[in-house]
Amino acid sequence: MSPQRPKVFVVARNPDPDSSLPYLLRLPMASGELVLKAREVWPRTAKVFCHRAEGWPTDAEVLDEVAVRSCVRRGVAIDLVLDRGRENRSQFVFTRLGGDREGIFWQSARTTRKARPTYRLPTGRPAGLDGDLHILIDTREHYPYRFARQQATTERRGLPAGDYGVILDDEVVAVVERKTVADLTGRLSDGQLAFLLAELSCLPRSALVVEDRYADLLSNPHVRPGFLADQLAAITVRYPEVAIAFCDTRPLAEEWTYRFLAAALTYLRAERGGDQGPRA
Repeated sequence: MSPQRPKVFVVARNPDPDSSLPYLLRLPMASGELVLKAREVWPRTAKVFCHRAEGWPTDAEVLDEVAVRSCVRRGVAIDLVLDRGRENRSQFVFTRLGGDREGIFWQSARTTRKARPTYRLPTGRPAGLDGDLHILIDTREHYPYRFARQQATTERRGLPAGDYGVILDDEVVAVVERKTVADLTGRLSDGQLAFLLAELSCLPRSALVVEDRYADLLSNPHVRPGFLADQLAAITVRYPEVAIAFCDTRPLAEEWTYRFLAAALTYLRAERGGDQGPRA
């Protein structure tokens, strides 16, 4: 029995002169090698856009070859751990950019932290809330927020719109739709975001929270930044009932969702009780 060949991660120069992605990556997956075209050799300063390649060329100029400790697909991402001291952990995230177009973004812990300020999440209960906030999580929501840091309880239930909601008098009165910037880009590009906001606007209070910065929306290499900015601005004006918030990271978006739902519930309780609601 011959010894098993060690798994390696290989970076090479893309021999295709017409490609806008100058590098090739070869990942040793359990199901077979995955070859990607990439803009950079490592995600050092920003997320790196990648695209599937047809195969590994026999005459590829290899630039780097590193032993792999782990290369595993988990849900929408591939976690890659290399056997070296620095630049050893990264992740390939698979998403849809619009229609059936696949988008692959290569990121590292450094790029997700870069240019994001240090912060401390608040621990106090939202103003006007006496007990834990009961949050409904839509049954179709994948990888949902757990609200483990917040004073909240959760329940899985089908929602008329949005991913998270709260009820008052047995009625869903406020919801939040969650998006990554890749999701938002896809829905802006294919025109589906307008239909989503139309659904959200039917609720007394609704919001769209994005788990990234506004700057990340404008950095997509395959969509003209002005187009996305114009589309988002037009939709925001068209549906002023729906708040849109960019929250840098997933934990911040989770916290914002919790605070928004609590504020909406408090306001609507006061409004239905004959008061004008809490004042700023």
